[in-house]
Amino acid sequence: MEPSVLNPPSDLVPVPCPRCGSAVEERFYGPCSGCRDELRSLLGGPRREVEVEAYEPKMNVTPNAVALKE
Repeated sequence: MEPSVLNPPSDLVPVPCPRCGSAVEERFYGPCSGCRDELRSLLGGPRREVEVEAYEPKMNVTPNAVALKE
């Protein structure tokens, strides 16, 4: 395709909101900004830190012979 045919990502495109059905102009297809705000207030929660355990190799993993060479 020619670059002139493609829309740059900053252009707004008229699309129907899949949640409320209203015609809106958004950058991507999906819920309109009003529906997104409503969903965030209803379903969103505070962010939290998730701790990841340190990787420990399984018992059947043996060290490399080169690594053991002193």
